[in-house]
Amino acid sequence: MDEFRIEIPQPDIEDLRDRLRRIRWPRSLPDASWDRGVPVEYLRSVVDRWLEYDWREWEARLNAYPQYLTRIDDQPIHFLHARSPEPDALPLILTHGWPGSIAEFLEILGPLTDPRSYGAGPADAFHVVAPSVPGHGFSVPLEQPGWNHERIARAWAVLMSRLGYRRYGAQGGDTGSVVSPLLGRIDPEHVIGVHINGGLAFPNARPGDLDDLEPRDQAKLQAAERVRRTGTGYAELQSTKPQTVSFALSDSPVGQLAWILEKFHDWTDPAHSLPEDSVALGHLLTDVSIYWFTNTSATSANLYYENRVVADSAASASSTPTWPHSPDPTTLRSAVPTGVAVFPTDPAIRHILDREHMITQWTEYDRGGHFAALEAPDLLIDDIRAFFRTVR
Repeated sequence: MDEFRIEIPQPDIEDLRDRLRRIRWPRSLPDASWDRGVPVEYLRSVVDRWLEYDWREWEARLNAYPQYLTRIDDQPIHFLHARSPEPDALPLILTHGWPGSIAEFLEILGPLTDPRSYGAGPADAFHVVAPSVPGHGFSVPLEQPGWNHERIARAWAVLMSRLGYRRYGAQGGDTGSVVSPLLGRIDPEHVIGVHINGGLAFPNARPGDLDDLEPRDQAKLQAAERVRRTGTGYAELQSTKPQTVSFALSDSPVGQLAWILEKFHDWTDPAHSLPEDSVALGHLLTDVSIYWFTNTSATSANLYYENRVVADSAASASSTPTWPHSPDPTTLRSAVPTGVAVFPTDPAIRHILDREHMITQWTEYDRGGHFAALEAPDLLIDDIRAFFRTVR
């Protein structure tokens, strides 16, 4: 296990700025709205801000926390490891998603690791481990195919064991909302609780599940249907031809910016009209800069491809069952206590998720969105603390 510091070469920063100055802007229809994608004039304004943005400031913020590189299952794994000053702190592994990175945890690391300094009790302290998902950020290069959600969860179990943590919690949004429960199923002897937010999948409903819904759940379902109808083009591309779309994203920083910025527009608090109304633009640009500097448009999209392959294989296998067989722990209802924080963009419906998780805490919020660690860090921190008080 080697110590790691983020040190982007200065020529790479200058190259980014040069490319931003030379962008060839596309033609667009007059007054084209977000319904057609990221508006050109809006993106011009964000690019102007990116030219003024100080990467070194954000690099220093990230480097304020100890980081390491290790190899698990023949894959380089980068992770941030912020230990609490409280000796009895609970280890907690945080998992980001796409288009996220470990940078999205910057606003919650201090309160989670050192609650005493933020006006909370020391009994709520955590030792935080935040890995970069393979193929994302600094967990590169992606050296093999097959890095799907389950394989990531198994790697996280190895990582926590390697760090000497025998009793720990798991938390995550987006990809993390899938990987964290899988980690609980794979390593139930050591995972004492799972906390999730930010799931995007359309509810896995059975006949009758969507009848007689409360108005709040009806609104969630309508929003999820809109996403399924008009907001999944990125996922279709990344799950079928991730390499092809990456040529544009890896060669044009503005292309990479638009690809990610659209998701921050669509998935953040619907009460806000622009992405930076929900997430500070510095955070947005840091996230995009990480994807650009690490050249991970293709390798991060690969996760969508791998999970589609798994889903297709499962669908095929279900039509030709074999017997006898041993139960797969990743397909069973989790026996690990689970907390769910539901923000306005989350299509979570409790009675459906109850079939997969042993839910012991369920909280719905009227503020925030998919990127809760950036949009409503206060609510997410309080929810994480409240849940893990019940299982420490």
